[in-house]
Amino acid sequence: MAKKISLLIFLFVLSTIIAVISSQRCSGTGSFGEDSKYAINRENILSSLASNVKIHHGFYNGTMGGGPESPNRVYAMAMCIDGSDPEVCSECLKVATDLLIHSCNNESEGFIWFPYKTLCFARFSDHSFFGNHDTHLLYSGHSSGLSRLTEFDQNFSNLTDGMIVELSRGKKAATNGEALTKFQTLHALMLCTPDLPSSNCSACLRESVDVYHRVEDLIRKHGGVIAYPSCFFRWDLYPFSEGFTQTICCILSALVVILFIRRRRSNPPPDFPNVPKNSLQYDLKTIEAATCTFSKRNMLGEGGFGEVFKGSLQDGSQIAVKRLSKESAQGVQEFKNETSLVAKLQHRNLVGVLGFCMEGEEKILIYEFVPNKSLDQFLFEPTKQSQLDWAKRYKIILGTARGILYLHHDSPLKIVHRDLKASNILLDAEMEPKVADFGMARILKMDQSRADTRRVVGTHGYISPEYLMHGQFSRKSDIFSFGVLILEIISGKRNSNFHEIDGGSGKSLVTHAWRHWRNGSPLELVDAEIGKNYQSNEVVRCIHIALLCVHADPDDRPDISEIISMLTSNSIILQLPQSPVYEGSEMGLPPIKSVPVSVNDSLINELVPR
Repeated sequence: MAKKISLLIFLFVLSTIIAVISSQRCSGTGSFGEDSKYAINRENILSSLASNVKIHHGFYNGTMGGGPESPNRVYAMAMCIDGSDPEVCSECLKVATDLLIHSCNNESEGFIWFPYKTLCFARFSDHSFFGNHDTHLLYSGHSSGLSRLTEFDQNFSNLTDGMIVELSRGKKAATNGEALTKFQTLHALMLCTPDLPSSNCSACLRESVDVYHRVEDLIRKHGGVIAYPSCFFRWDLYPFSEGFTQTICCILSALVVILFIRRRRSNPPPDFPNVPKNSLQYDLKTIEAATCTFSKRNMLGEGGFGEVFKGSLQDGSQIAVKRLSKESAQGVQEFKNETSLVAKLQHRNLVGVLGFCMEGEEKILIYEFVPNKSLDQFLFEPTKQSQLDWAKRYKIILGTARGILYLHHDSPLKIVHRDLKASNILLDAEMEPKVADFGMARILKMDQSRADTRRVVGTHGYISPEYLMHGQFSRKSDIFSFGVLILEIISGKRNSNFHEIDGGSGKSLVTHAWRHWRNGSPLELVDAEIGKNYQSNEVVRCIHIALLCVHADPDDRPDISEIISMLTSNSIILQLPQSPVYEGSEMGLPPIKSVPVSVNDSLINELVPR
């Protein structure tokens, strides 16, 4: 290759599925060199398994390389579950054996159960295993939320006992179900490799059931998988007898899913000249496996330029995957901008970027996973508003301000976010806010205080007047958006549709807050879900700061550093707020009649270090 690429092999699994075969689990009686005869024989026989299984109608075992005593002899086996389409089976095995080769690297033994449109299995070793039950074990379970646990235990035993008896009579696979309630059925799948005698098959599956009863991570879990190299057992509250769909993939995953992360040690890709050389570029197969091929069940949200999915890594850490919409030609530039930008940013109140993927038409960003999703899902959801007491809301206001401070002043770049809003504030497990989504962000040169653009982007209700009217944006544009956000956090109402909530009055949340302030009743703005457990002077001060932020003239708005001082020190005397309303505009924004100034946007597209 022209470029030196270091392949870092990571074993990924979803949090609800099977554990991964670790490198030592792959190991058999020894290891071998990459160019050894054993390595060549192993690759050759594993590469031939898909075609041989197709020829032999779903199951094949064989050897390659010398006689039984030869150290270079490789034993291999592969199969697909009964009823698999031959082409689908071949496709599954091609992927599985490729992953197996790379996962076990230079090890002399390994196996994989892999669900890819069907369920397939592949195994290799430096010694004969045909007909024997191996004790290497993999398992995973996911929690239930079941209340009638005694009945579940009895139904589980009835179901598994009956299936093992069925398989002891010569069958190699069985599916069945046991009714738990009128609306809920426990489903199970048991199978053995066809080379295994019936007695060994029964013993293997009984050991699997014993593991369920012994292992704390499995017992009384409503779904899970227990797998040996010779038998496989899965149970869940969802039927899966007609194949392995994306949903099943998300629950099962691969017992070995090898996901390649390519670290470019030379120059980054041409399309990303500003991406740091130590940024991780993920292989598309990695992302597809981690998200179960972008399953809708894994979707976290949807934005202007694409969708966000949840994925999971081998070590249990989770990721958020932002997939750019293929139909959004406009979004390509935003993606490149965001990739270049966020790779340079590190702050506790900014969502962390882990890497990116750009392959074919796919353009993907990989972020740290933030479990509580976005602020809007708490703030504007009636069933969740009560979870945000005043202490949490104040913490979110202050943390968001600190994230903005980093963007505006403390980062290596002078950054204007341009799309600060509730849905772009993510909340971690401790409800600490993290500013996210830098697709619309722009970088100012050191001597720039503001810039112009032909194209106004952002979200209705958060866009500052000067940006909306003239296409002029600056750090003070973000301050306006932050002021709106503070009012939303305090009131629990959206600015963008407040006039509808307010009975079609035509008022915005901003003008509504201003009128309460002017009338001496600012606490009327407070969300009833907060209750009475708050310090009124602290809330009033936050409303005061918000009204300073939404001044019509950007020069009258405070800097973010001043805002943080105002939030953290009561000794600072605040200016009196001015009316945020332009004359003749009830919405708190100027009439949208002006033509944006036509200035070259490339002035601020360059990444210029401070």
